[in-house]
Amino acid sequence: MSLPESSMRQEIKALFADGLKTNVRPFPKTEKEFRDILDALRAVPPDELERKLIIAGSSNQPSGDEQSRCYECMYYLVHREWCDLPELSIPVEAEWSCSLWRI
Repeated sequence: MSLPESSMRQEIKALFADGLKTNVRPFPKTEKEFRDILDALRAVPPDELERKLIIAGSSNQPSGDEQSRCYECMYYLVHREWCDLPELSIPVEAEWSCSLWRI
């Protein structure tokens, strides 16, 4: 059973507050690298938030040379504060980031 959005958001914030270490890496340079991360995410059940965050290289702060944030990502739904990438599909804050960031 999947958690309501507010519960998911609180769980994610708690994981970051507890010092969650994720696979933060440079943004994928090729479509194959991007697809490899997506394939790994597809294998994770929707309610396993911690594994999703780890695989996606999620962070509760901007990342990369450009200090990219969810807010500028094409998958970010501003009014819902949500990552609409189907393989991730989690609540996110505007200042957060992940390795799957796209313009």
